[in-house]
Amino acid sequence: MKHVHFDIEKDGFYGAYWTCESGSDCAVIAMLGDDPEDYMARSAVKWILRLGVNVMTMSPGKKDYGHHNYPLERVETAVKWMKAHGNKKIGIAGASTTGTLALTAASMFHDITLTIAMTPSDFIWQGFMQGNRDGCKEWPIEGESLFSYGGKPLPYMPFCCGHPQYWHKIDAESKETKSMIASRKLFDESEAAHPITEAEFIKVENICGKLLMIGAEDDVLWDTAKYIRRMEKRLAEKQHTCDVEAAVYEHGTHFVFPEGMLKTMLPIGSGLFVNIAFKNAKKFSKECKETRIDIERRMKNAIASWKAKS
Repeated sequence: MKHVHFDIEKDGFYGAYWTCESGSDCAVIAMLGDDPEDYMARSAVKWILRLGVNVMTMSPGKKDYGHHNYPLERVETAVKWMKAHGNKKIGIAGASTTGTLALTAASMFHDITLTIAMTPSDFIWQGFMQGNRDGCKEWPIEGESLFSYGGKPLPYMPFCCGHPQYWHKIDAESKETKSMIASRKLFDESEAAHPITEAEFIKVENICGKLLMIGAEDDVLWDTAKYIRRMEKRLAEKQHTCDVEAAVYEHGTHFVFPEGMLKTMLPIGSGLFVNIAFKNAKKFSKECKETRIDIERRMKNAIASWKAKS
């Protein structure tokens, strides 16, 4: 697939832009994958392009697999570039940490009129890095948030423990739940130690256009079902203009991708991969697949109605 590559030093953000062959004046920022041109990102691009929209894939930076003080100006710059290159409508989609990023960016930049957040949190937490440090695959960074703006970290919930206890806690829970990775206890204990402040909550009431939030009760990374319900309550109590759709499923794990997107990523054995990654997926494989099929319907409908809306 032909695309345009962007570098931070030259363009102000790290990403890649992919155009729809049939032509489109709508574009979605897809914050999926560790790199804007890796296999996961390209698979998401293929799925989105089939819906008739252009795609801008973005990630923190080359070989930067963490999320710490990510400058939201990069999203702002990408939006301006896309608008200057024929896109009248801009959307954003993210999953897991980038689901939280999608919500945060959309709450700040009102040119974004479609927001799809899969397994997001409703607050910003401490920044973290991934790699290999003292035998740990991930560690929190002192004094850094997930995101920054104007050169300052956004207010964040600090984790209840630092390096290396942070990874040891995740590793123990992952083994206990027989999951690829599990950190729900870490998040619950961190929130108990540091109740979320208003400054740390994402101002979802400022989001424009269509807002679709997706999660599952059996997510073992964090309690996204609770977070989504808190956002629904917040929106019910505050004035807002966005069209809100929240989908919380009993089964679906942390991988609440549309079935078609997952099959594009893994043409053979997509369901098997999820079953291996999360114990609950194997136990409720039929229900998880039904969840992904319904998510596909919701996401396709959300994008189609957004495109059609004048």
